[in-house]
Amino acid sequence: MFRDARHRGIAIQLGLLIAIFIAAALLVSTAVSNLETRGIPVGIDFLGMPSEIVISESVLAHDPGDSHYRSILVGIANTLFVSTLVIILSTVCGLVIGLARLSENPLASITSKCWVELARNFPPIVILIFLYSIWWKVFPPVDQAWELLPGTYLSMRGLNCPEIALSFSPVGALGVVIGLVVWALHRRLAARIRLAPRFWKLLSIGLLVGGVVLADTHLTLEVPQFTGSNYSGGIELSPELSTILLGLTLYTTGFIAEIIRGGVLSINKGQWEAGRALGLSRGKILRFIVIPQTLRVIVPPLNSQYINVVKNSTLAIAVGYPDFLAVMNTMISKTSHSIEGVLIILGVYLVINLSLSTLANWYNRRVGLTGG
Repeated sequence: MFRDARHRGIAIQLGLLIAIFIAAALLVSTAVSNLETRGIPVGIDFLGMPSEIVISESVLAHDPGDSHYRSILVGIANTLFVSTLVIILSTVCGLVIGLARLSENPLASITSKCWVELARNFPPIVILIFLYSIWWKVFPPVDQAWELLPGTYLSMRGLNCPEIALSFSPVGALGVVIGLVVWALHRRLAARIRLAPRFWKLLSIGLLVGGVVLADTHLTLEVPQFTGSNYSGGIELSPELSTILLGLTLYTTGFIAEIIRGGVLSINKGQWEAGRALGLSRGKILRFIVIPQTLRVIVPPLNSQYINVVKNSTLAIAVGYPDFLAVMNTMISKTSHSIEGVLIILGVYLVINLSLSTLANWYNRRVGLTGG
């Protein structure tokens, strides 16, 4: 058996796995016994108890009387909210800055290069602390807030802007969603169920119209109003949330811009010449020829940057924004369940990053070249 290289390799790997499992079991049992000796509780029973944690701002509703489970979910929602916004904003800005670096306009090229070099050579925490420190020195008091746009006010207490409230019936909304799905898949449905594509188009239009009618949609605009000490109503972005969004977007944009610039430069010059020969403008060559091919090159490094965004979101603790890590730190200090808390932190970030990686790999396979 051990003369076969394949069997020998399998046996060695199994032996290593067993050794790692035994070492981990010994480490956990030793840690648990030491904690019990010192009177420190062990287990996850505390997760069902009231957390008594005050979360200053959150995407989900939270009350100090909620359980630790709820507090963890609120922290995860805050982290996902910040990470998603930073990924979207930095991707859009990175596309613009990356293409501007390739521009023949010296002002656009030099400005973009300065942005990239500054962002890539400053630690993100320095950017966050700098932005948060000047927030209170640059912007006026709340009673003298700058009106950037009608109903949009900026002060040292944050950014207040109008909010569009949408109310609708769930049944109608479901009809609209089904109609959109049928419209998107009408060709495949026609191929599998032998009915004319026109039938599926008419069906999707009927579902959309019926859904809109049944949804009974109402739109209301809520404008912030100054009530004497602060603005009420509308959407409020606190200095902490604004700082983490702006700081991480500035930082990540520098890396994404270079990824996009490198992807564009990787396309053969013959592709540009072919586009010009067809009479296409520079913008259309980028849109229809270069960028679709660039995706095959930039998706893997973009995935790494998106994962870094999730990890860098933990720096929100430096400016006081209650993300998942900040909530867990408070929970650990209140309950003394440090080992369980750290394992929860590691598990949550592992699941988020693996999910991002899986999604990016799936998209990479969709846009990648397939050999015949």
